[in-house]
Amino acid sequence: MYNGLVKELLDKNGLKIGDFALIEFGNSKEVVKILPNSEFTEKGILVVKLESGYNFGISVDEIDSIEKAEHKEKSDDPSESELQSIELNKDLPQVSIIYTGGTIGSKLDYRTGGVHMLLKPEELIANVPELSNIAMLHPVHLFSIASEDMTYLEWQRIASTVAEEIKGGSRGVVITIGTDTMHYVSSALSFMLKGLNAPVVFTGSQRSSDRGSSDSFMNLICSVRIAAESDIAEVGICMHKDSSDDYCQLIRGTKARKMNTSRRDAFRPINDLPIAHLGIKGEIHYDSDYNKVKSSAEGITIMDKFSDKVALLKVYPNSDPDIINYYKNKGYKGIIIEGTGLGHTSVSGRPEKSYLNNIKEAIDSGMIIGMTSQCLYGRVNSKVYTNLRLLSNAGVVYCEDMTPETAYIKLGWLLGNYNRDEARQLLNKNIAGEIRDRTLYDEFLI
Repeated sequence: MYNGLVKELLDKNGLKIGDFALIEFGNSKEVVKILPNSEFTEKGILVVKLESGYNFGISVDEIDSIEKAEHKEKSDDPSESELQSIELNKDLPQVSIIYTGGTIGSKLDYRTGGVHMLLKPEELIANVPELSNIAMLHPVHLFSIASEDMTYLEWQRIASTVAEEIKGGSRGVVITIGTDTMHYVSSALSFMLKGLNAPVVFTGSQRSSDRGSSDSFMNLICSVRIAAESDIAEVGICMHKDSSDDYCQLIRGTKARKMNTSRRDAFRPINDLPIAHLGIKGEIHYDSDYNKVKSSAEGITIMDKFSDKVALLKVYPNSDPDIINYYKNKGYKGIIIEGTGLGHTSVSGRPEKSYLNNIKEAIDSGMIIGMTSQCLYGRVNSKVYTNLRLLSNAGVVYCEDMTPETAYIKLGWLLGNYNRDEARQLLNKNIAGEIRDRTLYDEFLI
């Protein structure tokens, strides 16, 4: 809540959060909505929403005048009778929308600062009317957790809920989630869901749904369309293809990575093409091969055990190889290393900085150590240089063109569901589209 000069200004003019005000500052005169501040708002700053949809902070010192304004705004909360008047087309395919967090499928009440989850299909259609012509919606509120706070226990709950919804008659499933670790979770479900015969689509938003530049609604519409209409039997991430609102793209769950902190097209396919791209109203354009829905399938099963005794380790110049011993002494079963270039660590330089002996001792003790590259694009290769051969001969498994994050998820999943020898053999074998036979060289990937 506001205090100090901002509170004095609002009180003096009979204004409160949620009111509309005519505000004059500089050479501008605008009708704005008074928004609550946050813990990050500087003192003396009033936060407002412009008619364009953008939020804006104005210093009290810059405000020439402010007064309450009459403004007729369509209610954000449709009445119960309005909701009941919305007809749901039961002839459309059923799509389950599983909420796990994020701003998609929710709305913000500026008077309270709280977020309301849209748990009725009628509410979703009232806020995103385009969905009424795509699918019969079945919302499921699983939990509301920031993606960075999720653990494998939440991933297991998501996997089991997806299986339940598909067995219950949903043609496809959309999962809303925070974007920070979305690619970890999509990778986990790619391995956990066996015999998948339906589209499973993760989506989120880089810009909150109250902003004029929000990507949430288009991402949700495109995701529901894929779940309702495509013949894709895989786990994928559906987000903006570029910074405009032209297309979304579906990226394979084991080949996606968040590559930007804030751009709407933050997610990119790594060493792969997207499965498909589509516009907000257009047909689905398929860009690469994929597993297709089959008319006769055995049914979905779950292999969701996961070992959290796996580490993801980045090596760098001057790094201390004793970190390997730290994980070994802590009882870890495996490490995925983000090596340099083709999969290097320091090996033949200064003895105190060489990883070779520590890695060999860890492997001899029973650990599995996999090698990926910080370069992301391209693949590791154990045979090009002497140092690479030394690491390979010590027992390091080179993980082809997998991203470090996917290799980490895969090793944790393997160790949860297989014995050590089986896990080691499967680590660099393709299971869920995480490894391509050939390295792609395409300008699209850059």
